[in-house]
Amino acid sequence: MIRKPVMAGLAVATLALAACENGHEAMSNPKICADFRNNAGPGATAASDPSTPVDECARRWAYSLAGSKDGAEIVADAVVAACAPVLSRWNQASLGQTANSGEQALSLTTGQPTNPLAEHSSFAQGRALFYVVQARAGRCKPPPVTNGVPAGL
Repeated sequence: MIRKPVMAGLAVATLALAACENGHEAMSNPKICADFRNNAGPGATAASDPSTPVDECARRWAYSLAGSKDGAEIVADAVVAACAPVLSRWNQASLGQTANSGEQALSLTTGQPTNPLAEHSSFAQGRALFYVVQARAGRCKPPPVTNGVPAGL
């Protein structure tokens, strides 16, 4: 009589342990992945939103480098380094917009003193980290590559 409840308890415990063995390997959400079939890259939207080329560069490089075994922060740093020319163009364009563009002001998100160039850098770093994590979480395919660079850049 005691044998059946003990066997049932062992069976439940075995199933619970087997479920733990799966870990998080099976967890992914491919619906969050970006679609790179249209390799046009940033076009007309770049004129209306100057951050678009930086965002697109960060997304394409992050998806390309997300498979690295390095931590997400390290990969994000590499993404920002790869996008440095695009970020520099955005910074250069913003310097020509107003005479006071180099002055410090309070950040709307942190309340700390900042300037446009620091905010651009923070934007690029944040987008890079987000896209690395997104690509890893969704197990997303990277964009096609042309001459060692993600297509569309």
